[in-house]
Amino acid sequence: MARPSIPSSRAARRPSRLAAFALAALLPGFALAGAIEQLREFASSTRSARGEFAQQQVRQGGRAAETSTGTFAFSRPGRFRWEVAKPYEQLIVTDGERLHFYDKDLRQVTVRKVGDAVSATPAAILFGANDIEKRFALTELGASDGLEWLEAVPRNKESGFDAIRIGLRDGLPQAMEVRDAFGQTTRFAFRAIERNPSLDAGLFRFTAPKGVDVVQ
Repeated sequence: MARPSIPSSRAARRPSRLAAFALAALLPGFALAGAIEQLREFASSTRSARGEFAQQQVRQGGRAAETSTGTFAFSRPGRFRWEVAKPYEQLIVTDGERLHFYDKDLRQVTVRKVGDAVSATPAAILFGANDIEKRFALTELGASDGLEWLEAVPRNKESGFDAIRIGLRDGLPQAMEVRDAFGQTTRFAFRAIERNPSLDAGLFRFTAPKGVDVVQ
């Protein structure tokens, strides 16, 4: 009596794959969204967020500078806090009207008005108002390193940088690469992101400590 043939592992897996494809076709939410759709959803449904970041500048020739780490928080529209803890303590904070840059070691704070130029910065693409495609031309780059990537090119040619690459997973930004007009790239990695927490408005206000030089 002939023994029944045993299907190969590839053939055995085929039904489950077909079922997955069929389910994805019937239920669009089941399918993995591209990077642009994930960024749109993040911008439209995330009123506030906080998390941690690591930042590293890559100079021409591929040499990497020291890594900076810290925390961030934002509340739309236009309020954000970017606090570097290591290796040097620095703080960038805006209430939507004025931006403060505080360097603790230099004991100096620079104050600027928030203008249209800020709306086209790398920070604004994640933390600003929900008008991303008004400020940037977006292109899908596909999947790499477990992330869905897009490229954002500023429509304002005087923005000071050439392009931003953003990698997303499960609807959250995980990585960002900013290439400036001088050919340098700054890489960011994000982790421990909490969406829509209740944030104290005081996070986005800054009062210069006594003895600190204020440059306007």
